Amino acid sequence: MRETCFLCLDDGSVFRGRSFGADAPRAAELAAATIAEQPAGEVVFNTGMEGYGAIFTDPSYTGQILVMTYPHIGNYGVLDEWSESGPEPETRRMIKTQGVVVRSLYEGPVPAGRSTLENFLKKHGVSGITEVDTRHLTLKIRDGGNANGVIIRPTSERRGENGPAALSTADLKSITNFLAGFPKMEGRNLITQVGTDKPVVFNTAGKPHICLVDCGVKANIIRELLALHCKVTVVPQTFGPQDILSLHTDGVLFGNGPGDPAVLTDLVNTIRSIIGKVPLFGICLGHQIISLALGAGTYKMKFGHHGINHPVRDERTKRVIITSQNHGFGVDEKSLQKDVEVLFRNVNDGSVEGIIHKKMPLLTAQFHPESAPGPKDSLWIFKEFLDLIA
Repeated sequence: MRETCFLCLDDGSVFRGRSFGADAPRAAELAAATIAEQPAGEVVFNTGMEGYGAIFTDPSYTGQILVMTYPHIGNYGVLDEWSESGPEPETRRMIKTQGVVVRSLYEGPVPAGRSTLENFLKKHGVSGITEVDTRHLTLKIRDGGNANGVIIRPTSERRGENGPAALSTADLKSITNFLAGFPKMEGRNLITQVGTDKPVVFNTAGKPHICLVDCGVKANIIRELLALHCKVTVVPQTFGPQDILSLHTDGVLFGNGPGDPAVLTDLVNTIRSIIGKVPLFGICLGHQIISLALGAGTYKMKFGHHGINHPVRDERTKRVIITSQNHGFGVDEKSLQKDVEVLFRNVNDGSVEGIIHKKMPLLTAQFHPESAPGPKDSLWIFKEFLDLIA
C-alpha cells in the first residue's frame, strides 16, 4: 500500500495523492534540510506524451517540480543512457527535477534491462506523487501561472487503507511557513548547480572546433555536434572571455540551463566581450543571455513552454517547424536593438523564439533543435551555425 502524500502550493492549494520514488519528507522535517534537498520548487507542466527519461534528466528543470500532463507514465521503463545530463561531476544526481507529479503510475513489468520509473526515482533520491488530478492542476497553472510547491508526507504516521484525508493544522502551518520563505524563480541563479566543473574535449580530430559553454547543457546538443564531425570543447560557465578566446575555436555555443537569465551578469558580460570576435550560437538560456548582451531585456512568462509539440515559424521562409521546448523566461521583442532581427517566432503566442544579427555572425534558438525528446524538424539549425562559421 502506497503511503498518502500531498502536493502543496504556495497559494494554499493542496492535492492529495500517493507517494512513489524516494520518500518525501514529513511536514515536521521541512526545516531540517537545505532548499536544494527538498522536493520543492516551481511547479510546471510538460505536455510531452513520451520521453520522460530525457525530460526528468534535463538540467533546465533544476529547481522545478514537474507535472506530466499525459495521464499514464512509466510503461516502458528507464535506462541511464537516456539521460540528458551533460558532462557533470559524478556527485551530482542524474535526475534534475525536484519532484515528479503524475496521474497514473505504471507499475507493471518493463523490458529486460530497464529500471522501473519507481526505482529510477528512488536510485536518484527524487520524490514523486501519483493519483493526482493533473488535468485540474495543469489548468490551474495555465490560468493562474506557475506557483511554488512541495511534495510532503503528513507528520503523523497513521496508516490505513486510505491514509489521512487531509493534513493537520500543524502540518499546514509548517508547510505555509516553508513556502512563504521559498525563493521565486525570478532572481534565482541555478546554473551553479549544473554543468561541468572542468573543460572536457570530444572528438579531438574533428572540425570545426566548437567551444560549448556549459550552463547545464543537454547531452544531445553534444551528440548532434559530434554527428556533424565537430571537435567540441565543453567548458564551465565560469570561463571568462579570455579563457574562451584562448581556445582559438571556430565558434562558441552557449547552451541551455535553469534559472533566471537576468541575474547571470558575468556570463552576459563575457558574451558582450566576445561578440563580433567569433561566431556565436545560443540555445534556450543561451538565446536569452546573448539577447541580454545585445541590449535586450527578458521577462518571466506566465507558465512557460514545456513540451515537444510547440509550433515555431521561421520568419525568413514562413515555414513552420514543430519543436521541443523547456523555458520559463522569454526575450522582450520591444527591447531588441535595430541590428537584431527576430529569426523564429512561436506560432501559439507570438513570442520570440530566436534572433539573428544583421552584421555579425550570431544566431539563437529559444527552443531545443537537438530535441531529445521530441521531433527532429529543427536539427538543420546546427548545420546553419556551421555554415555561419564557414
